[in-house]
Amino acid sequence: MNKRLSMRKIEEVLRLHHACGRTNREIARAVQASPTTVADYLRRAQLAGLTWPLAAGLTERALEAALFPPSASSRVKRPEPDWAGVHRQVGRAGVTLDLLWQEYRAEHPAGYQYSTFCERYRAFAQALPVTLRQSHAPGERLFLDYSGQTVAVVDVDTGEERAAQIFVAVLGASNYTYVEATWTQGLADWLGAHVRCFEFLGGVPALLVPDNLKSGVSQPSFYEPDINPSYQELAAHYGTAVLPARVRKPRDKAKVEAGVLLAQRWILARLRHQRFFSLAELNGAIRPLLEALNARPFKQLPGSRHSVFTELDRPALQPLPATRYEFAAWKVATVGIDYHVDVAGHYYSVPYRYARQKVDVRFTATTVEIFQDRERLASHPRSLVKGRHTTLAAHLAPAHQQVAGWSAERFLAWAAQIGPHTAHAIAQVLHTRAHPQQGYRTALGILRLAKAYGAERLEAACQRASQLQALSYRSIASLLKHGLERPPQAPAPANLPPDHANVRGATYYH
Repeated sequence: MNKRLSMRKIEEVLRLHHACGRTNREIARAVQASPTTVADYLRRAQLAGLTWPLAAGLTERALEAALFPPSASSRVKRPEPDWAGVHRQVGRAGVTLDLLWQEYRAEHPAGYQYSTFCERYRAFAQALPVTLRQSHAPGERLFLDYSGQTVAVVDVDTGEERAAQIFVAVLGASNYTYVEATWTQGLADWLGAHVRCFEFLGGVPALLVPDNLKSGVSQPSFYEPDINPSYQELAAHYGTAVLPARVRKPRDKAKVEAGVLLAQRWILARLRHQRFFSLAELNGAIRPLLEALNARPFKQLPGSRHSVFTELDRPALQPLPATRYEFAAWKVATVGIDYHVDVAGHYYSVPYRYARQKVDVRFTATTVEIFQDRERLASHPRSLVKGRHTTLAAHLAPAHQQVAGWSAERFLAWAAQIGPHTAHAIAQVLHTRAHPQQGYRTALGILRLAKAYGAERLEAACQRASQLQALSYRSIASLLKHGLERPPQAPAPANLPPDHANVRGATYYH
């Protein structure tokens, strides 16, 4: 077997198989693995007695141990059938896999059992290259991409033009098309366009087929592209699956490329003489042209995109969930020595024992959640105030207990070695926080300035910052950077002439 997939991808394999009912080949394309690999993971899950959804509290380590138990020291090697010969025979009238397996076991009594024989044959057959004209089942696939053409939107206040991106989605069976303008091709706009597209369709397709756009695929690669975690989360929310188009495989995205061309000809071209002053105004102009495009009769077939959609695709779409998807971004972060995680300049606490460890952070407009091995360590309301801390009392270390080797006493002793003003600055940083641990990150930053500027200059900068009542890392670092750690010297007294009877005063000439 090839390189083992991550536990997150293996979990996605189980979800797509059990919850979405996708074939091994479709799942393989979604997770960028071979069908044989997918079949192996499903077989392992069955042997391990795993069901979907996975048990609550099952960690990635426990899942890995269940799927990949220690192998036996020796294993009997089964004779491999001639799969090419089996494939040629199975298409003949009256020839079944059961008959071919019986002939195989008659020749090799120690060979594979019937279930394994069928499983391995299907993996062989699915891996064969196939070229055919694409036909899509109703409600099955939605092809998505951005048009390379943009539309200018004028800022009313400044008069500057901003290029709006054009999102295009096309259903496979009916060619029913959705077009929308977004400000960017970024993740938030990409997922938001998906949500509004589903609402426009009135349902959800079984598969999403995006091009290797960076917003949908974290690392576009011929060999191992990764689906963005937020994109996977959206797919799970709507009960669908992401099946990225293969690199340099134009057949995989022919539908959306044709949809992009139609959008450019029948919508964007008709808007080229208009000026727009907001994104809402642009989308308001797109919508009637989009409806006209979908209602336009086919040239060689009866009906239109809208009529075929109403007849085929709409009844086959999955219903929309009860709640709308809320965009959530993910990031990998390292917990600081103060056991807080930085999210957009605000710091959120985790239990102190996770200091300096890698964690996964999920954040929406309202909440911040922190995970490790799929276990949620903390959940906080989102705050937009930068430089502040959100700390739960349950996350704090016991009194006087060092966290990863750090404590208030250690910082104070370090500062005292540099000088009394540095010691005073560090004491203020630690004692003015609601919890001393919230000042660890700042204290460490200040003390490390001695490496770059020397202990003497740091001591002077702390003294100066104390006089200015600006005891923060940024203030002290700025003083050192600009050489302002010494107080400005008083100007020298003017060299005035001495008071003398012969010196004429200001009234002499008046």
